[in-house]
Amino acid sequence: MQSTAIKPRQLPQPVPSPGRETHEVGGARHQNEGHGRRLTSAFEALEMFPALVESRDRLLAVVSKDNAATSEIVSTVESDVALMVAVLRLANQGRNGRSRVDTVVGAVERLSPQIVEELARRMRTFDFFERSTVWDSAPERFRLHAIATQHAADRLAGELGFEQRDRLAVVSLLHDIGQLVLIHAYPGYPQQIHQGAQTPEERVRTERRELGIDHALVGGVLARRWGLPGSIATVIERHHNDDAGDEVALVRLADMLAHYSQGDAVSPTEMLRGARAVGLGPAELRRVMYELPGSAPQRQRHVDPCPLSSRELGVLQRLAEGKVYKQIAHELTLSTSTVRTHLHNIYGKLGAVDRAQAVLIATERGWL
Repeated sequence: MQSTAIKPRQLPQPVPSPGRETHEVGGARHQNEGHGRRLTSAFEALEMFPALVESRDRLLAVVSKDNAATSEIVSTVESDVALMVAVLRLANQGRNGRSRVDTVVGAVERLSPQIVEELARRMRTFDFFERSTVWDSAPERFRLHAIATQHAADRLAGELGFEQRDRLAVVSLLHDIGQLVLIHAYPGYPQQIHQGAQTPEERVRTERRELGIDHALVGGVLARRWGLPGSIATVIERHHNDDAGDEVALVRLADMLAHYSQGDAVSPTEMLRGARAVGLGPAELRRVMYELPGSAPQRQRHVDPCPLSSRELGVLQRLAEGKVYKQIAHELTLSTSTVRTHLHNIYGKLGAVDRAQAVLIATERGWL
């Protein structure tokens, strides 16, 4: 996949630490003017960032089905950083302005299942039990925090009634993508750079002091290099800003909640401040914190258009409620034979063999 080259001069310029012109990272001496070269090399390395083999295999299993559900494809792509980036990049390739898509829903609708399948087959992968000479354990560590942040963001969105949940799923999964750049650019990152920093805010301040940049800013540059819409890049580069509002504030709070749920140190003061920024009080925040360590419930995705007529949907809804033909016919003012005809049509449209399978298919795709 082609990507737009970025010149070193377009990268943020590092701020030298007072009284020194070089600093130690991973035992090597790096001149400050080498930042651009190192970051550009790291951007190029991210072209080969792998997908989890389990995620790739699940996606292949989904898209190989006859009449694969778009909602199922979307959910599987949204579970993996590399898959999400690859699908979004391909869907936005050669497009500018308002024609760009910033959700996996939009990207999958623009691409056919066959194209998604081909893309998945070409993906580099890593396994739970593998260690890459380039990335070591970074893909798995990164994936776990990204998924935890995505779950936290969706839980917050549900609490607040936030409508742009499909885009929130993207930016919350990709919010720390700049860390992967810094891992490749500086062998001592994050341990030697962060040193004694404990909370997310402390670590960002340490990055700015030691490198003159931070992972959020670098992540925004990378997103733009990939051709992703500005609506994604802006959230990534600002997600540690304490004055951010709306979607950025949601991702910032979700990031803190993910660290909390994983047993990492967080600042209670910053978390309460972040909650107030999105409109949550202490009681609502406590409820979210209590529920987060559990697995995130799958929300219904109303993506696939329903092939059933309103009458057929009414019949199926009553079947799901356990009603028999006679009851359904009475409620809908139909004959029993007409109800059977509707059911025959429903089975054909859904590819179901019986009422149980028809109800299951319609429920999974968000039609009931």
